[in-house]
Amino acid sequence: MSALPSVPSSPPGPVGGRRFVLAVLTLAVGGFAIGTTEFVTMGLLPQIAEGIGVDEPTAGHTISAYALGVVVGVPVISFFAARLPRRGLLAGLMAAYAVFNLMSAAATGYGMLTAARFLDGLPHGAYFGAASLVAAGLTTPERRGRAVAGVFMGLSVSNVIGVPAATWLGQHTGWRSAYLAAAALAALTAVLVLAFVPSVPGDGQAAGGREAGEFFTRRQVWLTLAVGSIGFAGMFAVYSYIATTVTRVSGLAEGAVPVFLLVFGLGMVFGTWLGGELAARSVLRTLIQATAASTAVMLVFWTVAPHGWWLLPVVFAVTATASVLVTNLQLRLMDVAGDAVNLGSAMNHASLNLANALGAWLGGLVIASGYGYRAPALVGAVLSVAGLGILLFSTRLERRHPAKAG
Repeated sequence: MSALPSVPSSPPGPVGGRRFVLAVLTLAVGGFAIGTTEFVTMGLLPQIAEGIGVDEPTAGHTISAYALGVVVGVPVISFFAARLPRRGLLAGLMAAYAVFNLMSAAATGYGMLTAARFLDGLPHGAYFGAASLVAAGLTTPERRGRAVAGVFMGLSVSNVIGVPAATWLGQHTGWRSAYLAAAALAALTAVLVLAFVPSVPGDGQAAGGREAGEFFTRRQVWLTLAVGSIGFAGMFAVYSYIATTVTRVSGLAEGAVPVFLLVFGLGMVFGTWLGGELAARSVLRTLIQATAASTAVMLVFWTVAPHGWWLLPVVFAVTATASVLVTNLQLRLMDVAGDAVNLGSAMNHASLNLANALGAWLGGLVIASGYGYRAPALVGAVLSVAGLGILLFSTRLERRHPAKAG
């Protein structure tokens, strides 16, 4: 069993039931806001492409731009903001998120929208990294996995409520309205953080250049980041083009798209809950099982895609297996981070959003090459197999050289 990480920032320690619930719920609202704006682009991609005058694979680059913003923002913000009080940091990050969503809504062309989506991605990973550490520090060590899963539950629930609702809103009132709604959610989160999250000081002993350098020389760190970047990319290869898959491949009406997005979200909620429960047994074993299951599910998706509503339960399975990965990758990276736990907590989101960029790009590449909208599922299966291979190598390395596995 993988030990859950300690929290080095002098948190207030375990707090009472009501205070803990309100704090984690508030942090989850931030995840809800982030998930809504990140994933609604997939549901509205045809409308966005038409609105900015480009084809759909080109519009998909805005998804990759957001993901690359996360990749850039995580190490920069996490390194320079680690010593800041975490409540203020979280509120500031969500305020910035609101501003950049407003810029997305105001974009008049492809270049401006791509730049706005890149900027919007910058606070994403740093928010989840700081929120995970705050939540973990508010409870007992044996409950930290569930606390972190609680933060991620907001991201999952956004795909049940936020994304389908914002997609419906964008279909009926214009795609810009979806980003306006996301901006309002982010602003609300900033207020709630100041009201309900306990004061948590920054890490006065936060990793400096030496600790950060050691973090990036650890083999298990790079292996874990590779699993997130490659093994998780398959979900985004499929998810990025789900709207057109539903209408062109499955032969369903445009009104079915929010239903599929809803089921995507339900799969995320279930997978996030399950990931938190399985983490208490073995983080590494859970990662291996979830990645193997993801490979099988991608192949089923490719097979079932032309058969209308039969694709719905497969969509649930795609995101359920992927969401088990998210929580456990977060815990695994915090485990192997050494003294740079702040950086480790946030870097998970850099790897996951690199997966977002990679999956959207590879999915668009095979579509543009004429292989059709089913082909991204086969890309996803290959990426899952690659992630599984990395995990097995990581496990073998850890068993052979436990003292040197970092």
